Amino acid sequence: MLTFYFSPGSSSMAPHIALHETGAPFEAKPLSFGKKETRTPEFLAINPNGKVPVLLVDGRVLTEVAGILFYLARVFPAAGLLPQGDIEAEAQVVSWMSYIASAIHPARRQGLEHAREVYAVADKRLGKNDWAVAGRYSIADIHLFRLYWRFRSSLEPEPGAFPNIEAHYARMMARPAVQRTIEIETKIGYVLPA
Repeated sequence: MLTFYFSPGSSSMAPHIALHETGAPFEAKPLSFGKKETRTPEFLAINPNGKVPVLLVDGRVLTEVAGILFYLARVFPAAGLLPQGDIEAEAQVVSWMSYIASAIHPARRQGLEHAREVYAVADKRLGKNDWAVAGRYSIADIHLFRLYWRFRSSLEPEPGAFPNIEAHYARMMARPAVQRTIEIETKIGYVLPA
């Protein structure tokens, strides 16, 4: 049994997409930042950090985007979210996920110019490839997409500044799991922290 705690539009969007990619049944538990629902005693008993995402796996707590994405990719291999039988490609997925979490995610807080520099590195790293690793869609693509989706408008990139990431963004927006997640989260409403 999977129970998924998320806040629309937040980092939890990435595992939400992955859940739809796997087709696994799960119970969705949306929480509002605006109503401080991640700070309630009930939620803090589940995750003392007071953050989403949280995935309960038969009642056991799993947190952090990368951890949840990795879990879903391994438990549901038929979804093709992680290269199978290629340790180097799998390590490249972990490498991308680490870069996304350590460099891209905090970049906006270090200023707009710094964020643009970090995205320029990601754009160069992605290159003309359809997907981040080994020419195959993976959890790294989901993680990259979610952050670019969130900060795209605030980055105010000049046309052609991130051509590879923009092409990746368009490919991601065409995926049914992405469309479904955006539809669900839009209906709930985005109230994101600054």
